[in-house]
Amino acid sequence: MKKILVTGSNGQLGSELQSLSSGFPEFKFIFTNRSVLSMDAPETISTYLDTIQPDFIVNCAAYTAVDKAESEPELADLVNHKAVEAIAKWGFLHHAKLIHISTDYVFDGTSATPLKENDATNPQNEYGRTKLRGEKACLLSNPESIIIRTSWVYSEFGNNFVKTMLRLMKERDSLNVVEDQIGSPTYAKDLARAILDIISKNDWTGGIYNFSNEGEISWFEFAVAIQEIAKLSCKVNGITSSQFPTPAKRPAYSLLDKSKIKETFGVNVPEYRQSLEMCIKALN
Repeated sequence: MKKILVTGSNGQLGSELQSLSSGFPEFKFIFTNRSVLSMDAPETISTYLDTIQPDFIVNCAAYTAVDKAESEPELADLVNHKAVEAIAKWGFLHHAKLIHISTDYVFDGTSATPLKENDATNPQNEYGRTKLRGEKACLLSNPESIIIRTSWVYSEFGNNFVKTMLRLMKERDSLNVVEDQIGSPTYAKDLARAILDIISKNDWTGGIYNFSNEGEISWFEFAVAIQEIAKLSCKVNGITSSQFPTPAKRPAYSLLDKSKIKETFGVNVPEYRQSLEMCIKALN
């Protein structure tokens, strides 16, 4: 029985992989979190992997505190770059297949058309820079790796925009949400299903792929959709990014083109609102 090791299993994507894993009895799953496998100590990673000997590694672990990364660049780099390099090197030496999760923040947000995998990268914050270094180290150390860039991830698990909006909309009469940042959200369950489908198909093609739900919206429109689906009375107002300054600069446009992952693996990419309805229903 082939073994799948999932790192970062307490996060949104890792939790969704755990919840779907029972539907794939042909695999043995090992789920690790930072108490078992510490990504900020890359030198310990190969020893741990030696004991597990996985056939597949899905690296969901990451330093994702985007604003905090501006003041903790060394820690962010350890987790998002050096640890990824260590995993990729071990995978190459032991013929383990690696799926590594990356981000739309590797782009600068100046595009006007959906971003393709080979478009020029130019991250605008420390988080994006460390994630890009991780991507490069991953492919250099293990060229057959699959890297999946995703954006605006939410789920029933962990902290995310959808859960924050639902909470605030119940507490307040009105909310201000940025309307000049465009992209598409990703329901972590959809991404988890895509990952497990890719692994089970046994038709491996390494490289960089994009995955987010279909649709082109702003954070403001995302919030309005949440409010409508949850039938909450809170008023949502659109504001500009300059009215809501953050330590880390966000890309103004990061809509991902999903053609490659659909054509290569036949992956299903649901429309964002359909997935959002499913998540809100599950939360309720």
